[in-house]
Amino acid sequence: MKAVSTVYFNEEQTKKIEGLGYGLIMKDENLNNSGSINDAEILICYNPFDTLDISKMRRLKLIQLTSIGIDQVPLDWIIEKGIILTNNKGGYSIPMGEWIVLKMLEIYKNSREFYIQRQNKKWEMRKDVYELCSKKILFIGTGSIAKEAAKRLSGFQTTIWGINTTARKIHYFDECYKMDDLNLVVQKADVVVITIPYTNETHHIINDKVLGLMKEDAVFINVSRGSIVDEMALVNHLNRGYFMGVALDVFEEEPLPVNSELWDFDRVLISPHNSWMSEMRNERRFNIVYENMKRYIKNIELLNIVDLNKGY
Repeated sequence: MKAVSTVYFNEEQTKKIEGLGYGLIMKDENLNNSGSINDAEILICYNPFDTLDISKMRRLKLIQLTSIGIDQVPLDWIIEKGIILTNNKGGYSIPMGEWIVLKMLEIYKNSREFYIQRQNKKWEMRKDVYELCSKKILFIGTGSIAKEAAKRLSGFQTTIWGINTTARKIHYFDECYKMDDLNLVVQKADVVVITIPYTNETHHIINDKVLGLMKEDAVFINVSRGSIVDEMALVNHLNRGYFMGVALDVFEEEPLPVNSELWDFDRVLISPHNSWMSEMRNERRFNIVYENMKRYIKNIELLNIVDLNKGY
């Protein structure tokens, strides 16, 4: 059985996959339909879809993504053809959970000012630092990323709330609410964290109205997808003095354009879609890929099958 991967596997990993009975072809992410690509049954990738026409891959049965998000995938076509889509859910959740806690602490402890003082060799004690203890933290989205963050926050004596589709209870969360309660709950939160998947329904779900309902000194963090937030509305609220601090790892346009006003706010922490990165990323990614390829060839239910109608 033939599989094409745009993800690099080392020699040991390649042998493990081939040992399952696969013929593995490794290509760059910008591959095209040349050679023996078109008769592959499995595609392991992040986003080759700008150069690869998967409609020509007549035997394609499974796409295994190395990302959690699926917005890069031509969903209409794979729905029509009945292709299974699996993602890397859980593969990046630990470093992203740590990142979320880091950004809360950076903002509350005002670490930026101390870095500036260090650069200027300035010794000055500051009083504008705050405790994370007793803060009310709201996660919009209670999936694996939010759970890993909530697990790490459990030692900070915070109150942790979550919003999901049905208000189902989630471990590590003190209370969960349904999406219809967003406008009510967001008013009470000291910290609002976006961890919900991006879909048509969540596009700009954080809009002018929702931003206006947040506390003026709230902390706002987004590690999910930039288009969940109306960036222009966010800029407008920042200009009005809202937010103690904002940490953004994702943006509506990436890389963030140099002329974006977001660069100009001292209280906005900007990182280049980096929250998922860690020294363990390749190992965890391979483990998920390998497990699914083992299950696929044995006709066992796969991990992380995406519900194509829901979009996650």
